[in-house]
Amino acid sequence: MVGKDGDHVSHAPIRLAVIIGSVRSGRIGPAVADWLLQGLKEHPDFQLDVIDLAELDLPAALDGSGATADFTGRIGAAEAFLVVTPEYNHGYPGQLKTAIDSAKEEWYAKPVALLSYGGSVGGARAVEQLRLVFAELHTVTVRDSVNLRHAYDLIDETGGFRPPQSAEAAVAQLLTRLHWWAVALRSARAAQPYPVSA
Repeated sequence: MVGKDGDHVSHAPIRLAVIIGSVRSGRIGPAVADWLLQGLKEHPDFQLDVIDLAELDLPAALDGSGATADFTGRIGAAEAFLVVTPEYNHGYPGQLKTAIDSAKEEWYAKPVALLSYGGSVGGARAVEQLRLVFAELHTVTVRDSVNLRHAYDLIDETGGFRPPQSAEAAVAQLLTRLHWWAVALRSARAAQPYPVSA
């Protein structure tokens, strides 16, 4: 593809990190993510890296080694992020904040999409708090978010997540806009490095 200015724009798939933010026993985050990934695996515009924080066992003291280094490296390699988070007590999980804080410049000038689940507001309060955190990390959060209400009622007898069909349309729009931002920011970073404070 050639842009209006004559520059070539890469068609390579966007490296998308899907981050599962809950580590609690009895969590439904993996079921929500599995439902999401079924559609994403058929999406040729994304190359997936699924980061389940429960499998990383990030330490509270972020010393840059072990699981912390693994997470930071994967954030650095990604070009876009989709965070799957519950809402706990009107906020998001503490382990998710620990993970986010373990990286810094690896987040810069990349887009973040947010998919939440919870009770009556579907995790919307967690999303609004995460937008503030990610703004500090020089990311662009996609305006749209997907908020899955009464999520625990949407688990079937096999443990699978079965949201209403409207959720699939919302996710499709979210991914379309995430991809747009990812391509735009990939081109911008290639044209000129993001200005980082000394």
